[in-house]
Amino acid sequence: MNVNSFLRCKTPDSWLAQVGNNLPTLLIDHANCEKKAASTALNLIYRYVDKPKLMLQLSKLAREELRHFEQVLGILKAREIEYVHVSSSRYAGSLREGVRTFEPARLVDLLIVSAIVEARSCERFSRMVDVLDSELATFYTSLLNSEARHFNVYLKMARQYADEQIDDRVQFFLELDQRLVESQDEQFRFHSGVPLS
Repeated sequence: MNVNSFLRCKTPDSWLAQVGNNLPTLLIDHANCEKKAASTALNLIYRYVDKPKLMLQLSKLAREELRHFEQVLGILKAREIEYVHVSSSRYAGSLREGVRTFEPARLVDLLIVSAIVEARSCERFSRMVDVLDSELATFYTSLLNSEARHFNVYLKMARQYADEQIDDRVQFFLELDQRLVESQDEQFRFHSGVPLS
């Protein structure tokens, strides 16, 4: 499935306009996002040990996310940007607030949320390419295929492990994604909404 046709909105131009002014924060937060993506996959592996196919797919995915983390750390080092603490954006936490607490619905919702986060990351990478220097544009272009693949893997797993039709749940989280992306946001982060200034 195509990321742009899946998501309900594109990254606002006002967010893109702030990329150049906030590049160190953006790169640090992107490193954090890759680390968290690997952590999410590993947490699911630990929690759902009764699902060997899920564990195998998530193990491969976690390794790829950690490789991306290492690549961003390399960019930070090359640009002499110190990897300091940057607070998390509201995005992923707000999406997770809608996750149901009973099984298998919890697993399905977590997989859907992960699919949407990957889709949004992929969409953001593609939009950022036009406003970045050539080195970063090349790097983010190189990530597009893997992020799109991760999105599709998570969505496919959500359908596999659901005992119900998931279209309504997908739309529920896509609507939340749209609200978070299009509403004003006090922070500028990789997944933040419309900047206040």
